[in-house]
Amino acid sequence: MFALKKWEPMKEFTTIQREMDELARRFFGSFTGLRREFAGEFTPTMDCYMKNGQFIVHAELPGIEAKDVDISITGNLLTIRGERKSVVDEKKTDYLFHESSFGSFERTMTLPEGVDTGKVHATCKNGVLELTMPTKAEALPKKVKIEIEEGNKEGRKAA
Repeated sequence: MFALKKWEPMKEFTTIQREMDELARRFFGSFTGLRREFAGEFTPTMDCYMKNGQFIVHAELPGIEAKDVDISITGNLLTIRGERKSVVDEKKTDYLFHESSFGSFERTMTLPEGVDTGKVHATCKNGVLELTMPTKAEALPKKVKIEIEEGNKEGRKAA
């Protein structure tokens, strides 16, 4: 028995973005003056999934207080913005490494059809923001069974 899995094109972009970020991190990491300029921005990572009739978003926001985060929904667009403040003392020169990123951030994503944006519940625990929104039954993923037919015993004719 086979099941089809929904293709999520945005997931491919996330993978490419992480690979490009890692490439930039490795390349510019050896240039101490340039590293901060290119890698100093903070971008929270996000996971989105469906579970028990709920659409769930997890955004990793380490070191950010909930009061410094703004969540808004306009139509079917969810936007999370905020700021991660620097804890680095600029006057200190005895750092061996300074890889912490900081700054303002904004992440916007399109919500899937069938999500009830009027019933959003948000919690923040251990630096992870969790948003839950109920979904309509027709918006939930469905499995489709594929019936496999026996091939033509005579073989296929060449065109």
